[in-house]
Amino acid sequence: MLAMRRGLGHDPAMAKLHFHYSTMNAGKSTLLLQAAHNYNERGMQTYLLTAAIDDRAGEGRIGSRIGLSRTADIFRPATDLFTKIAARLEQGPVACVFIDEAQFLTREQVWQLARVVDDLKVPVMAYGLRVDFRGELFPGSAALLALADVMREVRTICHCGRKATMVVRQGENGEILTDGAQVQIGGNETYVSLCRRHWRAAMGDPTE
Repeated sequence: MLAMRRGLGHDPAMAKLHFHYSTMNAGKSTLLLQAAHNYNERGMQTYLLTAAIDDRAGEGRIGSRIGLSRTADIFRPATDLFTKIAARLEQGPVACVFIDEAQFLTREQVWQLARVVDDLKVPVMAYGLRVDFRGELFPGSAALLALADVMREVRTICHCGRKATMVVRQGENGEILTDGAQVQIGGNETYVSLCRRHWRAAMGDPTE
């Protein structure tokens, strides 16, 4: 299997855990699908996974705001990702594993992905949100920030033109919600990305 991966141009010694993070509507899924396409275009197989909880594009599909989509396997909080990916490798070589909605990973699952990189020698690209609407890290994102070999911020902008680093949640009438469950699936109708200054103006200064 190792030789087959090398034959496809994948160097196991270079396997790393990557975390691409941003706020909402920054194009993370688009970047994931483009990166996976680049591998496939060169004859290399990829394995795509997305969170079962987010089925906006359909169950077991990764979808982007610009209309791109692709079938993916799903993970749930109880999924052992090391075992799942190892089983996929038994079916044939994989040049890279892609994880969408990585903020929904558990800390244990992030460690499992680290083992995939270290022990199975397969690179993992995880894409997800960094913080929730309250400005708090998602557990999966916190673990990825601690364990990833490579981190990249996917940037988008606030309505003022500054870099957006935060997100607010809106109610049905467009009012800003300051409380609620950390996880609520939604898109442009639910979340708005803002710079820190405008997030503070909308949510209230947490230090006051």
